[in-house]
Amino acid sequence: MYTIADLYDLDHTIAGDYLRQFTYPWEALKGIKDLILELGPKLPAEYKEIKEHVWVHESATVFDSAYLGSPCIIGPGTEVRHCAFIRGSAIVGADCVVGNSVELKNVILFDHVQTPHYNYVGDSILGYYSHMGAGSITSNVKSDKKLVVVHNGTESIETGVKKFGAMLGDHVEVGCNAVCNPGTVIGRNSNVYPTSCVRGVVPENSIYKNNGEIIHKEER
Repeated sequence: MYTIADLYDLDHTIAGDYLRQFTYPWEALKGIKDLILELGPKLPAEYKEIKEHVWVHESATVFDSAYLGSPCIIGPGTEVRHCAFIRGSAIVGADCVVGNSVELKNVILFDHVQTPHYNYVGDSILGYYSHMGAGSITSNVKSDKKLVVVHNGTESIETGVKKFGAMLGDHVEVGCNAVCNPGTVIGRNSNVYPTSCVRGVVPENSIYKNNGEIIHKEER
């Protein structure tokens, strides 16, 4: 429930071929910068290199007050809104929203991802049509600075990385002001209650409540 194949439809990101090399999504975090530097010069003519190693599709909208750090790729139809801060090593797909005062760092956002209001997303991968409510963030470094471990019930998976925010599967909804702690993995089509403090693996088609209870979604 926490492999790349479990979480993502790789047809909805320009990083699809890159991600296919790995089993677990966190294995891809270290190479995002190099991937962008490789992909950028090969992008279609509709992408313009507006400054060194920053490629923006001609149909994207970038507000004057937004900051685009190198390297990054901004996809077609995407909006990068007022005071957004893209620190670098960010792939933002098609028809995404990077909203007011949102900060991105070392991330892959699949197509149709929304981070619309006051979000911090670092060292994370957000799947197709995933959405982070206002003020929700990914916490990407443990307080003790040790390597991140993914916890799934009694199972513990050593990741070997120090910086690891959250892996959100396709169609995940994260409620307002929720915190995804280091090593969070949320399966496809799952929802997180507002103000939740999320840890470990949340199975697909689940609801994570703010007391840590996880229930399976009822079929409709």
